[in-house]
Amino acid sequence: MARVDLTVMGGGIFGLSCAWEATRRGARIRVIERHGIGAGSSGGLVGALAPHVPENWNAKKQFQLESLLMAPDWWAEIAATGGVDAGYLRSGRLQPVPDDRALANARARVDEARALWQHHADWRVIPATGAAWEPHSPTGWLIHDTLTARLSPRRAAEALVAALRARGAVIDIGDHTPDGPTLWATGHQGLMDLNARFGQPVGVGVKGQALLLQHDARDLPQLFADALHIVPHADGTTAIGSTSENTWSDPAATDAQLDDILTRARAALPVLREAPVIDRWAGIRPRARTRAPMLGAWPDRAGHYIANGGFKIGFGMAPKVAQTMADLILDGRDTIPAAFRVEANLQARGR
Repeated sequence: MARVDLTVMGGGIFGLSCAWEATRRGARIRVIERHGIGAGSSGGLVGALAPHVPENWNAKKQFQLESLLMAPDWWAEIAATGGVDAGYLRSGRLQPVPDDRALANARARVDEARALWQHHADWRVIPATGAAWEPHSPTGWLIHDTLTARLSPRRAAEALVAALRARGAVIDIGDHTPDGPTLWATGHQGLMDLNARFGQPVGVGVKGQALLLQHDARDLPQLFADALHIVPHADGTTAIGSTSENTWSDPAATDAQLDDILTRARAALPVLREAPVIDRWAGIRPRARTRAPMLGAWPDRAGHYIANGGFKIGFGMAPKVAQTMADLILDGRDTIPAAFRVEANLQARGR
């Protein structure tokens, strides 16, 4: 095959997004995915692109904000290029306010959100109306943020693949060997390989389980209730997730913990009680030691780079991660926040 400018190892959200951004800048790209597109945690169901609470601002929250604000145009260009829509919508989110203390905190964040989110979105405290698509609120008040968005994870991967191929990128499935500059975006297994390579833990896997219901609320906001994300999708389904499990016997098996999620979701939102379950999913999500995405050059391995650790926020962070890694690899411009750097996940630098 013709020589490429960059090989991307991994067909999950970070790998495909970084490959897409590189093609936008004219690079010749090869993506190698050993198992299948979205075979890891990027093949899930939920797709909640939710911001952190607008307080105690830091570099991670700023990075996420910039990524969420990039997302509408970013996903629209991908859809226009490849002809596949990821189901992106800035749908907003409702969550109940459980008690008076939480209500006071929520109201205090209204002005803070306006300033920190730079007037691009609102954090509101609104009265509950008792509508069918509202979780019960003990105080009678709901938080409504207008920054939260959604997409279909599997559809997003399909959209990226279609756009990459339309731009001439090569996508190989199977056990292929990279050549030349290489970005490693290999998810949970990649973190385990890095642990062995560095001789210390730089990340772990956390199992998640989620399910999909046949319930059409496609134009309604997401809900966050009883620690669950309830996410309507463009195809007339609603996703519910997810668990966070540090121990497991079978990484791909669903079990009673997912049944508990379904029970809690139906209790929080009675309109879902008769909605049939049409899919169940389990997988291992990569969590870097700092809990932020792990980005940057691979220490002591010239020409190799790492993008990993998108635990729970990978799809929301993807546009900015892709931009940041393309800046580094293609343009030699390093804008990676200190907490995101590969070295930040090492207990002793330089190993």
